[in-house]
Amino acid sequence: MRRLTYFIAVSIDGFIGDPSGDGTCFVRFVDEEFFAYLKAEYPETMPTHGRKPLGIDDLENQRFDTVVQGRASYQLALDEGVTSPYAHMRQYVASRTLKESPDPAVEIVAEDLAGKVRQLKAEDGGLDIYLCGGADLAGQLADEIDELIIKTYPLVLGSGMPMFAKDFAITEFTLESVRAFENGVLVRNYARKR
Repeated sequence: MRRLTYFIAVSIDGFIGDPSGDGTCFVRFVDEEFFAYLKAEYPETMPTHGRKPLGIDDLENQRFDTVVQGRASYQLALDEGVTSPYAHMRQYVASRTLKESPDPAVEIVAEDLAGKVRQLKAEDGGLDIYLCGGADLAGQLADEIDELIIKTYPLVLGSGMPMFAKDFAITEFTLESVRAFENGVLVRNYARKR
């Protein structure tokens, strides 16, 4: 069974960006050491249009072959004129406002998002599924998330967009690994406790 992995950048106090969700404050921590790690372990999480300038457009997917993103995350690409931001993966966008996809490589999921994710997880073979950003999307799919990969940056934002927008519910995860970088970034991997 394939896993749904919430691969997310956060501040020390658990925010994925400012109140609008803008997380560009984290970009300055992608130094040589951390970029080498991302390139080796998670190259597919970098959007297609940025891979060539970074010299990684020839790298194979390591962990994920499918991406599920929210409407707001997808809009960031659309605002740059990019209709297929993860062309190196199967792409799904959760949206009730987009009536049709602007790109044949992107499937819009307007209804029963959790059901669609369960269907993707049940597929035979393949790599795992990358849950790409958004507190609302993560909140909607909280019960389907099998793994958390949390990139914690050494910043305190004070307020902003949380990792999950959902009602109070305790869900337990087990810490599987922690990797520390010289620049203060921590990457923690958690698996849902069964």
